[in-house]
Amino acid sequence: MATYRPSITGSRHMISAGHYSAAHAGFQILEAGGNAIDAGVAAGIALGVLQTDRVNFAGVAPIMIYLARERRVVNIDGLGTWPRAASLDYFRREHAGAMPPGILRTVMPAAPASWIKALAEFGTLSLGDVAQAAIRLARDGFAMHGFMADYIREHEESYRRWPASSAVFLPNGRPPRVGERFVQKELAATLQYMVDQESAHRSKGRAAGLKVARDAFYRGDIAKKIADYHRERGGWVTMEDLAAYDVRFEPTVKVEFQGVEVHACGPWSQGPVLPQTLNLLAGFDLRSMGHNSPSYIHHLTEALKLSFADRHHYYGDPRFVEVPLDVLLSSEYAAARRRLIRASEAWAEMPPPGDARGVTRARPLPQATLGEPAPLADTSYVCVVDGDGNAFSATPSDGSSATPVIPGTGLCPSSRGSQSWTDPAHPAALAPGKRPRLTPNPALAFRNGRLFMPFGSPGNDIQPQAMLQVFLNIVVWGMDAQAAVEAPRFATYSFPSSSEPHAYHPGRLNLESRIDDSTTAALAELGHKVAPWQELEWRAGAVCAIRVKEDTGLLEGGADPRRPCYALGV
Repeated sequence: MATYRPSITGSRHMISAGHYSAAHAGFQILEAGGNAIDAGVAAGIALGVLQTDRVNFAGVAPIMIYLARERRVVNIDGLGTWPRAASLDYFRREHAGAMPPGILRTVMPAAPASWIKALAEFGTLSLGDVAQAAIRLARDGFAMHGFMADYIREHEESYRRWPASSAVFLPNGRPPRVGERFVQKELAATLQYMVDQESAHRSKGRAAGLKVARDAFYRGDIAKKIADYHRERGGWVTMEDLAAYDVRFEPTVKVEFQGVEVHACGPWSQGPVLPQTLNLLAGFDLRSMGHNSPSYIHHLTEALKLSFADRHHYYGDPRFVEVPLDVLLSSEYAAARRRLIRASEAWAEMPPPGDARGVTRARPLPQATLGEPAPLADTSYVCVVDGDGNAFSATPSDGSSATPVIPGTGLCPSSRGSQSWTDPAHPAALAPGKRPRLTPNPALAFRNGRLFMPFGSPGNDIQPQAMLQVFLNIVVWGMDAQAAVEAPRFATYSFPSSSEPHAYHPGRLNLESRIDDSTTAALAELGHKVAPWQELEWRAGAVCAIRVKEDTGLLEGGADPRRPCYALGV
């Protein structure tokens, strides 16, 4: 298919990221001799400057890494835990189970620990080396881009709730306009403080310097400002919480589909939705249906509904709940669930969960949400492949409109608590020390034991849906990476949303406008509640991917034009 952008091809190294300046920041590190991890961290930190409406340096940053020499995949959760004082009963007692915007949604800020852990364990450079672009972009500013300007304008009243947030995001008392210089001096100072602390201990070695930089955030002045703000305003985060926190190495979830092994994040996130859906689709001849035909869209949508049903009833932090993942990912389970996909009729609502080893947790379906699905501040993404074959895949996130900027820091510590539930019977229910069930879920794919593709997307609950479609576009339909990310997309909302207020739109199926009217009509005949999206709708996700061509070893980058994503490679 014709594409809006050329397919970027390189032979040495490649990066694709959610903003063009972040891609440039990472590319400069690659050109200077850094590895994929160094470059990915540089781009990821830059995204926390360039897209602070959707990504925060004090937010989440799940990372998946492939170490070529060891042929090993590593997954860093990059996800904070609830403070020790957090209370599910508080929300039920004071807010009828709702979780209002503000600091009580705050979980431990994980991204700084995640970036530094990746650098310390697998990188070659210092924090000062990789953070220079982000510091410059925050200190000197960057040209406000339309995607961020639109979001700030649409959420102006949310930013006005807190003076420190208004000062950053409404300079001159109004939302910034496209092309205006957007400066974040306090954020620049926070990053510079960490780098300065690292530099002061440079003589003790790279590892010692990174530890000092980390301590500056979690034990030093930054932690004190966060904890003091919470103490003064009835929040739950303490210095002790911050000092005790660290990211975790987690096993990946993997399945094989048509000779490609896909690694996803575990059930502490929504990561298993993608491999579960691939298992279901493995039993169908997708090519015979035709790309984006009514039958193809219907079968993908119904498979996704089944996976989301299991997500809703089973997924949660495995340290707190039993998640029968071995059953959920088994071929026998997939075969049983596949029988619920009816070629001639769509499920009008979310299907029931499967019976996974007698631990079925079927819950009553929530009441349907009226109106359109609300657009949510979501996420960004970056992937890198270097000349040695190492790969980096990360989905940094956490917006700035539902929680305040901490004065003097430029930071909005992670409001990811909004993806917990206040129903005590739910597997993702809030609990002290527990992780919310995260939507960001980077992925890696391999073929014949070799790296095939890092890929991922922003989009909240749309993430695994967009990732699935792009993956199939490449593996089943033979598209190049750029054509695969640009192809028309669709998404179901027929499940409770991961994010507060957990909206539920039974049967809802959105289709981009390039999907023809006859297909739309045929899907409606099957029972889908079809609704239109414009061409290249930003809510349909923004997948970035780097494919390693098996025959030549060349790198093929894809960057989604639905948002300001770009790929760079040589």
